[in-house]
Amino acid sequence: MNTLISAVQHIRPLRGGAQSHLLRASDGNCYVTKFQDNPQHIRVLANELLGTRLGRMLGLPMPRVEVIEVSQWLIEHSPEMRLQIGGQHIAYKDGRQLGSLYIAQSGLVTNLDYLPTGMLKQVANVADFARVLVFDKWTSNSDGRQAVFYRIPGSRRYSAAFIDQGYCFNAGEWTFADYPLRGVYSRNEVYDTVTGWESFEPALTRAEVIDPQCIWECAAGMPEEWYEGDRASLERLVDDLGNRRKRVRKLIEEFRASARRPFPNWNASCRGCWQTEQLQSRQAR
Repeated sequence: MNTLISAVQHIRPLRGGAQSHLLRASDGNCYVTKFQDNPQHIRVLANELLGTRLGRMLGLPMPRVEVIEVSQWLIEHSPEMRLQIGGQHIAYKDGRQLGSLYIAQSGLVTNLDYLPTGMLKQVANVADFARVLVFDKWTSNSDGRQAVFYRIPGSRRYSAAFIDQGYCFNAGEWTFADYPLRGVYSRNEVYDTVTGWESFEPALTRAEVIDPQCIWECAAGMPEEWYEGDRASLERLVDDLGNRRKRVRKLIEEFRASARRPFPNWNASCRGCWQTEQLQSRQAR
């Protein structure tokens, strides 16, 4: 288990429903930090930790997450570190919060949350949008897929990193409400590279064969206050994730058949692929 790091400097508040803040930590890195008393739900911290670790296990580009201790002293001496509710500015509670490694650690890295269509298709790892769909369907992400785009000095193309796993497991509900258009990216262009089941690999196979013990390992070190001490619910969540592994293909198929028609190039030139797909689908069930 990683050594607990602590926040040493407040940098600035960030946009978004969780009212996150950018903090510098004792390890020298900056973290997008969500607080226990955020306006969404305390369990979004648990979701971020478990979800991100699962996603990284599938090989997806997600920023590392850490448990970060935020002291009362730092909160008191950081006037902007306040929760805004109904026109009031309330100081956050101290304690163990969720930190997601900030992608643009230096001012040299260009970091955007939107790209025009022409640039979106040229993202270096655009194929990862199909692979993260495996993750979002498996974990029943009830939010749209969130991504940021960054470019390091000397690179001509942007790369995508997938952020904000707080609404996995249906946010604070810890249930699995499966709908075709949940957990997908808002623009179809990112799915143009999908030609068949191979486009979801290796994430798809990794999800289907993952050892349930590995899911438990991803939850290791989670502060119990993040799930309100409800160990039974955490155990049930992990068990449900293990049981859902074989449903992922069916959930992707439902998205494929939706009114979005997200995969225009699915096996467009493949003869006999329909029979192969049906065989794979039956085997997955």
